[in-house]
Amino acid sequence: MISVQDAFSILQNNLPTLRQVEYSLIQARKHVLAEEIFSPINMPPFRQSAMDGYAICLFEGLEYEIIGEIKAGDSHLVQLLPGQALKIFTGAAVPDSAQAVIQIEKVTEKDGRLYLEEVVKPETNVRPVGEQISVGELALEKGTLLNAAAIGFLAGLGFTSATVFKKPNVGIVVTGNELVKPGEPLEYGKVYESNGIMLESALKEGYFEKVTLYEVNDDFENTKNKLAEALSANDVVLVSGGISVGDYDFVARALKELEVETLFYKVNQKPGKPLFAGKTNDKIVFALPGNPAAALTCFYVYVLSTLSILMGKAPNYNQSKPISIGHDYLVRNTRSQFLKANIVNDEVNVLSHQASSMLNSFAVSNGLVYVPDGTYELKKGDKVEVYLL
Repeated sequence: MISVQDAFSILQNNLPTLRQVEYSLIQARKHVLAEEIFSPINMPPFRQSAMDGYAICLFEGLEYEIIGEIKAGDSHLVQLLPGQALKIFTGAAVPDSAQAVIQIEKVTEKDGRLYLEEVVKPETNVRPVGEQISVGELALEKGTLLNAAAIGFLAGLGFTSATVFKKPNVGIVVTGNELVKPGEPLEYGKVYESNGIMLESALKEGYFEKVTLYEVNDDFENTKNKLAEALSANDVVLVSGGISVGDYDFVARALKELEVETLFYKVNQKPGKPLFAGKTNDKIVFALPGNPAAALTCFYVYVLSTLSILMGKAPNYNQSKPISIGHDYLVRNTRSQFLKANIVNDEVNVLSHQASSMLNSFAVSNGLVYVPDGTYELKKGDKVEVYLL
């Protein structure tokens, strides 16, 4: 067995090369930028009204002559003289001859005349050219995850596409004769299959949409053929179950015949000890334990971190954060543990039902507390390492 940290290091040193692709802005959503983007324009590109109101050419009085209006999108130029005003709307271009915009709530209009309540300072409610960004300035850094605001920002600068890191396609191979689809009658000795939909849901929560589910019974040739199919069509393959050494666990043998190089097998942790990681060409394989909580723990700690790096995020497997534990806890284990937990008010509390087969506590947890192996006591208030879910 290897340690958790050694597993991180081995994965870090065996990652495939990142790939780039140009996508339309809507396709690029939730992808990571593969290059720096510089602004081709000033934003705003003209002096812009921040309010509905009146653009005014300042003079010493509080009464102005209204000579027209400007709507957002109007491109005609108007020359104001001191004491003149134009009705103007939010987003419209403010003439160079107007020094300020007074909001509509602070004026009275009567018979084509505008009456102000107070003297207005120059540039009031006027967005200057380039207030948000100027031509040639860095708009977004390489490595930025494109959320809705970033997509809108790029569109506002005139972009229609962006070069991003291509997300890996992921295949999930579910093995086991004991598995029955939810909704079907449950015979004695059978269990409902949950790992496939659980892992697919976890992937899509992490913004990985190209996910294919494969199912196979416990038969060597079927297992080998289904793994070969998954490897040919995907960049990362997750296998659920069948990696142990039982008489009907065929995954390890099938992976060997498919020339998948073993990076490691078995990690000194609980749950998730029988975790396998391998590679073939530019593809990564994770064979996860069959127990649901163990499979999901390994997914969050190892698989999701790997996928995040492959989509262009900063390389970082050790993504835990120090948080105070909310109670005393006795550690007595020969393996490091990932404990399902809840974080409330900056404190983390370890939940019950920690068995690798149990998802009920996982369903209400928002963190995994990592405790190194050994025999020791954690006191309330001690800092522990927590992987946020």
